[in-house]
Amino acid sequence: MVLSRKVRIQLVFFAIITLVGGSIMTFNYIGLPNLLFGIGHYRVTVELPEAAGLYKNANVTYRGTEVGRVQSVDLDSTGVTAVLSLKSGIDIPKDLSAEVHSQSSVGEQYVALLPHSDGGPALENGDVIPESRTSVPPDIGTLLDSTNRGLEAIPDDNLQTAVSEASVAVGGLGPDLSRLVRGSTQLAIDARKNLDALTNLVDNSRPILDSQSDTAGSIDAWAANLASVTGQLRDENPSVQGILERGPAAADEVRQLFDRLQPTLPVVMANLVTLGGVAVTYQPALEQLLVLIPSAVEIVQAAGLTNRNTKQDYKGAFLSFNLNLNLPPPCTTGYLPPNQARTTSLTDYPDRPAGDLYCRVPQDSMFNVRGARNYPCLERPGKRAPTAQMCESDENYVPLNEGTYWKGDPNATTTGQPVPQPRTGTAPAPPTAAPLAVAEYDPATGRYVGPDGRVYTQSDLAQNAQEKTWQTMMMPPNPK
Repeated sequence: MVLSRKVRIQLVFFAIITLVGGSIMTFNYIGLPNLLFGIGHYRVTVELPEAAGLYKNANVTYRGTEVGRVQSVDLDSTGVTAVLSLKSGIDIPKDLSAEVHSQSSVGEQYVALLPHSDGGPALENGDVIPESRTSVPPDIGTLLDSTNRGLEAIPDDNLQTAVSEASVAVGGLGPDLSRLVRGSTQLAIDARKNLDALTNLVDNSRPILDSQSDTAGSIDAWAANLASVTGQLRDENPSVQGILERGPAAADEVRQLFDRLQPTLPVVMANLVTLGGVAVTYQPALEQLLVLIPSAVEIVQAAGLTNRNTKQDYKGAFLSFNLNLNLPPPCTTGYLPPNQARTTSLTDYPDRPAGDLYCRVPQDSMFNVRGARNYPCLERPGKRAPTAQMCESDENYVPLNEGTYWKGDPNATTTGQPVPQPRTGTAPAPPTAAPLAVAEYDPATGRYVGPDGRVYTQSDLAQNAQEKTWQTMMMPPNPK
C-alpha cells in the first residue's frame, strides 16, 4: 500500500503528539522521575502510634494544599513509620504537628501538616517528626460500637418522649429558626470582616479583666449595696407602686407647668446661671454671712431678754436710741461739689455723672468705714478696692486726700486725680448758692407763694389738717 505524502505527514504529526502526551503523563501525572530517582522531592519520616488506615500514595497537605504523598507505611519496634515524599520549593516549618485525618467515614485518610509558627527553619530531607507531635483519628469501628451502646442505653420511651417534646417545642418555628440561622450567618460574616478589631479587643481585654479582679472588693460592696437597695424597694413595694401609678399624672402636671412658664422660664434659668456665677465668686462672703446670721439673730433675741418674765415687760426691748448725730461727720470727698449737687426735692432722674462716685478718703479713715473703698476683693484675698476693675488689676486704691476736708471743698485733691464731673446734657444744676426764701403761709387754705412765683398748697399744715404719715412727709409739696 502506497501512502500519500499528506497521510505520512499526518501520521508523523500524530506520533509526535502521542509522544509528547505520553511524556507529560509519565513525568508530571505519574511522577516517574520522582518514583525512580526522587527528583524534585525530599523525604520526611513521621512516627505514628498506629497506621489508622493510612495507606501508600495517600495525600499530604500543608495549610489545606497538597504538597506531597505518602511514599510508604511500615511497622517498627515502637509503632508505625510513614515516609512522606514532599515537593521541593515549598518551605514547611519544622515546628509543626502531623495529624492523620479521614476525608469520609469509610476511609481515604491523609496526613495534614499543621505549623505552630510561620518562622523558624524549614523541613529538610531526612527529618523525623516524633510521635509526640503526631495524632491519629479514633477507629471508626470502635466509634460506631460506642455510639450504638450509647443509643441502646437510652430507654425507648424516654427517647420517644424527648423527640416528641422537641417536635412540639420547635413546631411551627421554622421561619423564626430560619431568621436565627440567617442572623447567625450574617453575624459570622460581619465578625470575619472585623476580625482585626475583634482580635485587638481580645488581646487588649486583659487589662480590663485585671481591673475587675483588682477591684473585686469594691464590686462585692457594690453588689451588697445593690442588694440592700433592691431589698428596700421590695419592702416598700406599695409606695413604689403608688409612685408608678401617680407618677405619669404628676409628670404631666409638671409638663403643663413648664408649658405655661415657657415664655419666662428660659429667661429665669439664664438669670439663675448669672446668679450662680456671682454666687461662685462671692462664695467666701456668703459663707461668712451664713456664719454671722445666727449671731445676729441671737443679738436681736437678746434685746428683749432683759425684761422678760418681769413686771417691766411693758417697756419692750432693751435698746438705746441715743442719736450720735454727726459722729463721725459725713464723708463728702469724692462726690460732686456742693454747687453741682441736686436738691432732694427734685423728682426727675437725669443720667448719672461720669466716673465713680464714692467716698475717696483713706481706707483706714473713720469716715464711711463701710463705703465702696473698703469692699473686699474676693478673687484677690487681702486686697480692698471700690471697683471690680481695680480688684482684677494690679492697681491699688489711692485716696483724693487724707479725709479731713469734710468742710469747705471736700474734693481738695492732693494726689492729682480728676474730680468727678456731671455729664453733659443733663438737667441744669441748681444755683451756686440757693437763696433763703420766706413765704407767707395761709393756715386756712394751706397756700403759699414759693420763691419761683408759683402757688403751692400744703393742706396738712392747716389747722384742720389730717394726721400726717411718714409717706406724706417724704413727698414734695404739690404745686397748684
